[in-house]
Amino acid sequence: MVHARQLEAEPRIRNPRSARTATQTRIVRNGRARYANIVRVSAVLGVVLAMLMGYVMLTSNVTSMTYALANARDQRDALQEQTARLDDRLADLRSEERLARIARQLHMHEPQQFALVTLGAPPVVAQNAAHLTMLSSLAGWLHRNPHAQER
Repeated sequence: MVHARQLEAEPRIRNPRSARTATQTRIVRNGRARYANIVRVSAVLGVVLAMLMGYVMLTSNVTSMTYALANARDQRDALQEQTARLDDRLADLRSEERLARIARQLHMHEPQQFALVTLGAPPVVAQNAAHLTMLSSLAGWLHRNPHAQER
């Protein structure tokens, strides 16, 4: 009878399957709750790290562009200085005093009378013209134009 009293003192579980399921659910939930804080902290650190890496990449890109701009400005200034020097030299070479001095050294003088010379057309043999036309077309096939744009 002691045994019967113990049974009466503890109420019997109506549905043991739902009790087992509730226990299993509680175990899983507690296990997940243990790692929830670690997952949250890891997610926040990942986001912060990604933002920090983006900032570093943008900063390095701006720095490299700044150096490239400074180099381009230096190169532009050097080219402008070189252009100014070459323009001065070109003006010196084209000056009339210089050309007159060179003409005197070569014993040149202004012409006293002008002579007009007319040249007749060179004689062309019809047979030679046909051969030249054929050769020029063959040369056009074999010779590549260096000024043509490559595609």
